[in-house]
Amino acid sequence: MNLLGVSGSLRAASFNTTLLHAAQDLLPDGVSLTIHRLHDLPLFNADVEAEGDPPAVTAWKDAIRAADGILFACPEYNAGITGVLKNAIDWASRGSPAPLTGQIACIVGASPGMTGSARAQDQLRLILRRTLTRVAPLGEVLVFQAHTKIVDGQLTDEKTTAYFGAHLNAFINEVRRLRA
Repeated sequence: MNLLGVSGSLRAASFNTTLLHAAQDLLPDGVSLTIHRLHDLPLFNADVEAEGDPPAVTAWKDAIRAADGILFACPEYNAGITGVLKNAIDWASRGSPAPLTGQIACIVGASPGMTGSARAQDQLRLILRRTLTRVAPLGEVLVFQAHTKIVDGQLTDEKTTAYFGAHLNAFINEVRRLRA
């Protein structure tokens, strides 16, 4: 099984990108997670799209199509999802069929605040529903006060790591069930 990991943060020391790297270490044998960076995606523009997708957009759409499921690591900026993540979803919602249509996703998130990206995750669920992406009906991974649980680019909190691992296994089982 091949999963795609997407962080809604461009920051080098991103808590959410760290969650994706932690996920790679927590996956069972036979499951891989490829992290796709969104750094090179241009802002969505229908005029640009009409001339043909830029190479970064083509690579993004191809990565989604090749994945059995997507793990979104969703930061929260000003009580919502980041512009970079919304932009990526806008590009991936285009085409016939659009790459996100029928895809299976799981959302996790980390934030230095007390809500651990809960509001952004709710927004992302709504947006993904509009793209006909299935969001696995699992409990939430809300890593609050992330700066105390992610240290030097590592998820160090044992309780969070255990919960995250169980959450990933539930997502993998859901992907297997839906893909069967």
